[in-house]
Amino acid sequence: MQSPCMKEVSEVCLSSCCPAPLFKLSAHHDAMSKSRSTSAACRRDFAATTSASIFPNTQFTNHESLPSLQESFSDFTKVYPRYQETAQVDQIRAQEYYHLSQSNHTCLDYIGIGLFSSSQLHKQESSSQLNSDFPFFSISYKTGNLKTQLLHGGQESELESVMRNRIMDFLNISANDYSMVFTANRTSAFKLVAESYPYKTSRKLLTVYDYESEAVEGLINSSEKRGAKVMSAEFSWPRLRIQSAKLRKMVVSKRKKKKKRGLFVFPVHSRITGSRYPYVWMTMAQENGWHVLVDACALGPKDMDSFGLSLFQPDFLISSFYKIYGENPSGFACLFVKKSAISYLESSTCTGIVNLVPAKKLLQIAGDSSGTDTELEQISRLGLQLDALGTASSFSGLISNHTTQTRRLEREGYESAEEGANRTGLETSEIWESETHANLIKDKNSRSSRNGDSLEVVCRGLDQVDSLGLMMITNRARYLINWLVSSLRKLKHPNTEGFPLVKIYGPKIKFDRGPALAFNVFDWKGEKVEPVLVQKLADRNNISLSYGFLHHIWFSDKYAEEKGRILERREGGVKGMDANKLKAKSDLGISVVTAALGFLASFEDTYRLWAFVAQFLDADFVEKERWRYTALNQKTIEV
Repeated sequence: MQSPCMKEVSEVCLSSCCPAPLFKLSAHHDAMSKSRSTSAACRRDFAATTSASIFPNTQFTNHESLPSLQESFSDFTKVYPRYQETAQVDQIRAQEYYHLSQSNHTCLDYIGIGLFSSSQLHKQESSSQLNSDFPFFSISYKTGNLKTQLLHGGQESELESVMRNRIMDFLNISANDYSMVFTANRTSAFKLVAESYPYKTSRKLLTVYDYESEAVEGLINSSEKRGAKVMSAEFSWPRLRIQSAKLRKMVVSKRKKKKKRGLFVFPVHSRITGSRYPYVWMTMAQENGWHVLVDACALGPKDMDSFGLSLFQPDFLISSFYKIYGENPSGFACLFVKKSAISYLESSTCTGIVNLVPAKKLLQIAGDSSGTDTELEQISRLGLQLDALGTASSFSGLISNHTTQTRRLEREGYESAEEGANRTGLETSEIWESETHANLIKDKNSRSSRNGDSLEVVCRGLDQVDSLGLMMITNRARYLINWLVSSLRKLKHPNTEGFPLVKIYGPKIKFDRGPALAFNVFDWKGEKVEPVLVQKLADRNNISLSYGFLHHIWFSDKYAEEKGRILERREGGVKGMDANKLKAKSDLGISVVTAALGFLASFEDTYRLWAFVAQFLDADFVEKERWRYTALNQKTIEV
């Protein structure tokens, strides 16, 4: 039966999923205490109701015994009746992202914020007006001084000005308090900070990541070269919560005089496990003389509404944006620096800052034989094939389902032209193509407007998120991710021990967990199915997943025996006595499959993932898939 507290959980508990300082303190202490007590009770009730109501007293040992999509959805809405209030998301998905339904494609590998909708792209293609006033754009790398760029700006185009204002408005970041630069991707943004931060006087770098990240590795490597002493938080097994005692010891200074100690990099929550971290760590770091960098790339599209930027005022903030959900993962990132912190930075020549360049300008440069060497070099850096600019469709054309999957597989092994580092499916949102491109479409109903000859830029993806609001997006994701977690845990191998098919890492059923999931599939012998294999099989079932590597895991004496069985060495990890201790430690961890629910995720998406994973209950599933694709003359999967 539906609990009364469960019905009110969204309103009562909204404040509890965010830190207390974000809300106005009541003058009446008793009222506040009562409110907190009610909130905590509702959070517990949510978890208890979810656990007790989703397939109660049921275990699935055969994938053919799973209930149908319709039956499962009916039961789902009985447990979460307020899910029906999020129908506006389904309408937007059907009208603006119809390619998802047409291709029957489930996208669970997008992290970040989408700028445009699929319908914008297709409408512009049908008009074929490449030379219209409304521009396409690409990114152009430039070498410069980050500090100078932040203090004095650059020659900003109208397109860049409009995009910057729209993004800062969307993230609730004031131009009076923060300066911003566009960067090629999340990795570039981190490296820009590392190459400008004054490690000579503030030597320490402290990061809080439970997973391997190319962007963070780039930050660490660049910082170490400049003399930084690198430290990392650890995460307690099995829940993978921050090991508070150790982190507090690293953050808190014993000296009475609080001089600037270094850079504290805080991701707010894990983009792999969905763990949310207490904001008190930011306050503690600031009180102990640290500069704080907030990695907001894993936040939900409206989470900045409840972040409390004016209260915490981090020195740096990084956010990332992709083009179109389920269709084009390329994009850019934004680095925000608090104006009062700019003076701390050192002047150094950096790469990674980019310009947004309208396609019309690119065409003019390409067609002008008298163009300067600098302009032609800029075209070369963009990686644009000039013969591909003949039509609108060739520059930002419709991406078929086949092309979408091909690009997604290509970006797993995509090698950054700037860094020469291999990319994997882990960093989905930061894998931008160097020849990135998109179009912006005029919309009568958009918040953007044209005054005289000024440029009109419509980011329909951002407009849609604004129209839905924080409550609807958060509630929808909460219902879906907790149903998925609960359902996956119901899958058991058909042996006497009832060995679970799936192991979930980090938070399980929880009110305030993030919409990301890290898990592994195990066969009936208890042996792990390699995450890369799971990802490839999912892809051939039209489901896009990623894989990652959890590290910095701390085991108490209670779990000492499990440590040797659970941890594995990452491929290519450091070896030998001379290896850096921190790096050697971070090379020990757990490879996992990852899924991320974007704001457009539907119940059908989560059900399809559940049904796919359930197929591994068949002991011969992997072998059957191998022979099936061999028979179709497809490349076999290496097991």
